[in-house]
Amino acid sequence: MNKRKLVYVPVGVVMLLCLGTVYSWSVFRTPLEQLFNIDATQSGLPYMFFLAFYALLMPITGGFIEKYGPKIIVLVGGLFVGLGWVIAGFTTNIYIFTLAYGILGGSGVGIVYGVPLSVVTKWFPEKKGFLVGIILLGFGLSPFITAPLALHLIEVYGVMNAFKILGLAFLIIVPLLGLFLEFPPKAEMTKTTVIKRGEILIELIKSKNFIGLCICFMFGTLVGLMMIGITSPVGREIINLSPERSAMFVSIFSIFNGIGRPLFGSLTDKYGPKKAAITSYTLIMIASILMIFATEGSIVIFVIAFSLYFMNLGGWLAIAPTSTAIYFGQTNYSQNYGYVFTFYGIGAVIGTLLSGEIRSIFGTYSYVFPIIVVVALLGIITSLIFFKDEKDTIIVE
Repeated sequence: MNKRKLVYVPVGVVMLLCLGTVYSWSVFRTPLEQLFNIDATQSGLPYMFFLAFYALLMPITGGFIEKYGPKIIVLVGGLFVGLGWVIAGFTTNIYIFTLAYGILGGSGVGIVYGVPLSVVTKWFPEKKGFLVGIILLGFGLSPFITAPLALHLIEVYGVMNAFKILGLAFLIIVPLLGLFLEFPPKAEMTKTTVIKRGEILIELIKSKNFIGLCICFMFGTLVGLMMIGITSPVGREIINLSPERSAMFVSIFSIFNGIGRPLFGSLTDKYGPKKAAITSYTLIMIASILMIFATEGSIVIFVIAFSLYFMNLGGWLAIAPTSTAIYFGQTNYSQNYGYVFTFYGIGAVIGTLLSGEIRSIFGTYSYVFPIIVVVALLGIITSLIFFKDEKDTIIVE
């Protein structure tokens, strides 16, 4: 048994803390709109492409993690992340910026993201939900550190230099952390009972659990990523907060994003995916109903509602990987979760476009919240229809 295996958890936390800086996007959004003279839909493009390519590269990279090992994959992904941020800092319009930050940087995060999760689920199969949630704390808590840091860098050096500075830091830190990660010997991995054979994706599509998990994950991330992308603008425009207070609240909300990961990971382990999903959607509905009644100065409502939004996005980023392991086992976990994770990208694209168009058409984000109530109801219905108790362990021979 590897005596250093407990190191993999803190290493994973710090690695995802760096990758999770995308969740501080709302801090960059207004300065970029002013710099490039663009509207809310255009300023959402880098964020949308980042999340889409992040999700797209997850299933593509899944098989390579098993083949080449954690260190090589993290090195490649870390270079993509750092260079994406640095190159974005040299661009002169939102579209070239989107290519660098969104496509290159987002791809890097997609390459790296699944590595520490795969390592930990293999070393600790009996505590996968809790420990995956702990590692994902890094991604969720990232804005707690990076939002005020980014705001400071923007104020002191300007928004484009902020991207260069952060990119250089990621270029060094992420590959170095990858040197600590390794898989256990095959003899130490928990054996998986095989009840289905054939090509992985074909077999997954036959499973109602897979279909339900993908749809529910899409709904959960659609809401969460939409809210993260507009937190600062909503605070300024609807609640009338200053830019500094908006950035402060982004940091505070990130704590709840972090808390949601081990919390919902443990709930999924203990009570199953269906109950965890219904609990999440119920909390999202409560948050949305509160925000429907929010007006200027409604700070308490804003704090409660967005704390719930952030917590439930964190929750879905623990529910999905834990459910994947519960339903489909450890064999080919990276590929299985990669396929599920593509629906994170779909949710990101729909949520970002939807919020931007609502803001552009109506001049306010207020009309977003009734739509989220409907999305949450659809999520509950999907959970009840598709989630089953039986497991569908799938491998390819």
